[in-house]
Amino acid sequence: MTETSSSMVAKIASMQDYDLYRDLSWEGSFEDYLDIVRKNPQVTRNAFQRAYDMIIRYGTEEYTDVKKKLIRYNFFKDEIDGGKDAVFGLDIPLMRLVHVLKAAAEGYGPEKRVILLHGPVGSAKSTIARLLKKGLEHYSRTHDGALYTFDWVHLADIGMTSLEAERFPSPMHEEPLRLIPLEWRERAVRELGLSNDRFQVKVSGDLDPASRFVFKKLMEKYKGDWAEVMQHIRVRRLVLSEKDRIGIGTFQPKDEKNQDSTELTGDINYRKIAEYGTDSDPRAFNFDGEFCVANRGIVEFIEILKLDVAFLYDLLGATQEHKIKPKKFAQTDIDQVIIGHTNEAEYKKLMNNEFMEALRDRTIKIDIPYITKITEEIRIYDKDFNKERIRGKHIAPHTLQVAAMWAVLTRLEDPKKHNLSLLQKLKLYDGKVLPGYTQDTVKELRKETQREGMAGISPRYVQDKISNALVNEMGEGTINPFMVLAELEKGLRHHSLLTNDEEKKRFSECIGMVKREYEEIVKNEVQRAISADEEAIEKLAANYIDAIKAFVLKEKVKDRFTGQDIEPDERLMRSVEEKIEIPENRKEDFRREIMNYIGALAVDGKKFEWHTNDRLRRALELKLFEDQKDSIKLQTLISNVIDKETQEKIDIIKTRMMKYFGYNEVSARDVLDYVASIYARGDAK
Repeated sequence: MTETSSSMVAKIASMQDYDLYRDLSWEGSFEDYLDIVRKNPQVTRNAFQRAYDMIIRYGTEEYTDVKKKLIRYNFFKDEIDGGKDAVFGLDIPLMRLVHVLKAAAEGYGPEKRVILLHGPVGSAKSTIARLLKKGLEHYSRTHDGALYTFDWVHLADIGMTSLEAERFPSPMHEEPLRLIPLEWRERAVRELGLSNDRFQVKVSGDLDPASRFVFKKLMEKYKGDWAEVMQHIRVRRLVLSEKDRIGIGTFQPKDEKNQDSTELTGDINYRKIAEYGTDSDPRAFNFDGEFCVANRGIVEFIEILKLDVAFLYDLLGATQEHKIKPKKFAQTDIDQVIIGHTNEAEYKKLMNNEFMEALRDRTIKIDIPYITKITEEIRIYDKDFNKERIRGKHIAPHTLQVAAMWAVLTRLEDPKKHNLSLLQKLKLYDGKVLPGYTQDTVKELRKETQREGMAGISPRYVQDKISNALVNEMGEGTINPFMVLAELEKGLRHHSLLTNDEEKKRFSECIGMVKREYEEIVKNEVQRAISADEEAIEKLAANYIDAIKAFVLKEKVKDRFTGQDIEPDERLMRSVEEKIEIPENRKEDFRREIMNYIGALAVDGKKFEWHTNDRLRRALELKLFEDQKDSIKLQTLISNVIDKETQEKIDIIKTRMMKYFGYNEVSARDVLDYVASIYARGDAK
């Protein structure tokens, strides 16, 4: 081997955390394990206790939403994987899920139920299940999440084959304390002081059939001397892994002809029958069904309600009794979280099927709806289409926003009262303040809905259409809101889940709403870019403040040309105030309000600046825009002839759009062209 290649291997080897490898490969005697339990009894936790502790370990954030205290569990941010499977906007359903896990961990009943995540397609049900599985894998590799199992060793004297005689692993990764017979287990735990103030050790259930068989054979050999039997035990650290099928199971329904219940409970190993002589010998059985491999961890049932009835008997026993019935053997104890997910169509079938009543009774349903907050929906798309991931393409401002806005609008129910539009409802849900509406309004709006969030467009559809826009060559390396909206609307005609013409029509109308809202957004941005002439707006602000000060104090102002005392410029004041719809009969109130604001700042030793008062800032920007738009002649943008002076002004505006709002050259030009076309139509409001 060359020196170069050798040094490369050494460099890779230096990346290994050998201390971690040594910890995860720990092995010791049963006595050693008892010492571990005495120091850290949490290693004996059951699957529900472990899952709950895993979630809590990442911490929580408490916040208030519409006068309601909510908890955000940081675990669902997916810090393990850098946010790859992060779940957004579902804090309330996730709170319900964690409450169920907590009650199950305490042994209050939910541990005897299937946790069923129910919701429309693409609402993050699979992601939540995947997070739990991935989280348990990672947790088992940490000091806090350590758990242990055992192997039998030196078994040649009891008729094991040569390979198994040397080392025979517990096929279902059993908790080592199950080696203490049930008759004196509780007493042993108590008298050895294995529990402490923080955790009470309580291990229920018996060994799996294969381990029980070996245990009995060794007890016979040593004439009932349990201590001698324990000399054949090597306890080892257990690391959960879905890929290695250790403690994490996943079951997916397939064609009924090619699938039977042995996929859940294991099957006979026909090759070993020749060695052991009978198919009822547990050593001739493969404990590799999903319930077996998922012992000590979690099993996920994909589309659980599509299971054939034959599978349901095994599922019901595993849920209620925590037992499974492998072929030819007695009922076997299991310890695992059973989580399934299904869509609404399948759940309706369950509700209408009287033969599935037993499953309904053993199910805790947790609704996982679509997001109804636009800011949370944007985060989904931003995760997939951020600058780091989309290299070489520019996503124009508001592109993801309009896609999210449309998706959320399709999920909202029309307001029944309060005289609100659907778009206003969307803004209220997102925490925006609208005149005349309060947080109580939002509470009422949510209460009056029946299935809000359980229907509409899935994020998956929107992500596909954004992807289409990204690979489209039309945008000169840039995608903008209109390109995405066009893709969304075009796709509706062929959407496989939309068969109702009324629904398609409604979704198309939502696109119209979004276009109108986007129009207002970009008009406002162009107005702000035009009025971002700092010198001009400072001058306008100073003139307005001088005028209202003189008006309120009933003084005169000096004419800047003649130096004579004159009345304050009423026309100037009204031209500013009308921009934010201050009526004639309220002008004095508004002017006094501004003067009081300036006075309050002066008392605190602060200097007044025009942009610190939001209403005044908006009024001044609109006034300056009105004054300057004609000199800039935005309408000429849509013609082929632009004079040099106008071009220079337009370039300044474009630069401001890029500096202040995140546009690039192409998207800034597109927005200016679009706003120019609006003014060419005469819509100069």
